[in-house]
Amino acid sequence: MGAQRSIHAGKAKIDVNVDFTHNLCASLMHNTFRNAGNPLSLLIGSLCIKHPNLFGGSEKLHVSCDKGLYDSNVLVAFRRPREECLAHQSFVVQHSLSPEIGIHGIPIKNFSQSGSGGVNLSRLSVGMDLNEPASSKWSSTTSIKFEHVRPLNDDGRNISRDCDGFPLTCSGSPHDSMVVLKQESRYTKENNHSFFHFNLQIEQGIPVLSKWIIFNRFKFVASKGIKLGPALLLTRLSGGSIVGDMAPYQAFSIGGIGSVRGYGEGAVGSGRSCLVANSELSLPLNNMLEGVAFMDCGTDLRSGCLVPVDIQKHMLDCNI
Repeated sequence: MGAQRSIHAGKAKIDVNVDFTHNLCASLMHNTFRNAGNPLSLLIGSLCIKHPNLFGGSEKLHVSCDKGLYDSNVLVAFRRPREECLAHQSFVVQHSLSPEIGIHGIPIKNFSQSGSGGVNLSRLSVGMDLNEPASSKWSSTTSIKFEHVRPLNDDGRNISRDCDGFPLTCSGSPHDSMVVLKQESRYTKENNHSFFHFNLQIEQGIPVLSKWIIFNRFKFVASKGIKLGPALLLTRLSGGSIVGDMAPYQAFSIGGIGSVRGYGEGAVGSGRSCLVANSELSLPLNNMLEGVAFMDCGTDLRSGCLVPVDIQKHMLDCNI
């Protein structure tokens, strides 16, 4: 069920998009995340409201709500108009709720999938984004946000340890709080025969209070694509590392789509550091089918034992 409508409010036009589905088949095969007896828990959909001129000065308001069977995300963003030569300011409030499978999931079906380990993360963030004016090939975003993270069980109750007794937070309490300064830089170069993309993210935890998390985390992704006649050769290298305080949910997980394919999310391993290489060759077979051959590999750089979770759930170990 979907609907799209534009509402005129004075000189402004408000765009409203609604798309909801009542998923009965999935409810018969799986236990939904919390409140299984509530019919609303079976709804999957999204709601989006956009106002391009909130106070008459071209201020933009964006409100979106996405809900799945197991996760949800609510985003409210307000952007103030500025000159094109200056960075665009956006004030953002976001709340998300999702199962934590990458680190605390349980590998099943010979590591090809990851099942829920009964750990879910509730994240609340409030902050500001600064989008720098893009050059011909470079663009960057700087943000500072306050984040509040609470681990929950499948009944929605606060927990501080998983089913094996390992801590879920860095502070040891039922929640973690932090102020994070983030810098993201993007580089893109494209032509008719190839493309190159590079993305670098650096996060710094700011010690506003003594109990808040202090860390430095970076992550990079570099990809190169080359056309070979009708075929496309794509290579990708990604990795990252974190130093300082670290909660288990901040670790890098290896496995799943976008990582080592053929394994469940986090089924290969997790660590304070990681390095993943992907390569694939795709060839269109006809107008509707495409054949792909790929090879993926990943490593935790012998940092898996530094993640405070049950390392027996993972294939990688620092002693290997």
